[in-house]
Amino acid sequence: DGYPRTEAQVHELDAMLAEVSNRPGAEIIVTGHTDTVGSLTANDELSLNRARRLREDIIAKGFPAARIEAVGRGERELLVPTEDGVDEPRNRRVEIKYR
Repeated sequence: DGYPRTEAQVHELDAMLAEVSNRPGAEIIVTGHTDTVGSLTANDELSLNRARRLREDIIAKGFPAARIEAVGRGERELLVPTEDGVDEPRNRRVEIKYR
């Protein structure tokens, strides 16, 4: 579904949060993505929901809600370029950036 599942992914998220938490005023942007299966509208909604779920997980770990934004990009920024209607798991993901 795009957000941390494995122990390594959870560890990576926790390490990133530890680093970001040491930066006063740091902000996080969580961006959800999809593959090209489904309509643009459905993929936009799905990607935003993915990002929102991870945002809530990060807030639950103690990061201030006011400093974290969730956005969905649907199928607009494919990691692996594909034609429409292609089930590509690597495109279904969530990215975290901080500043």
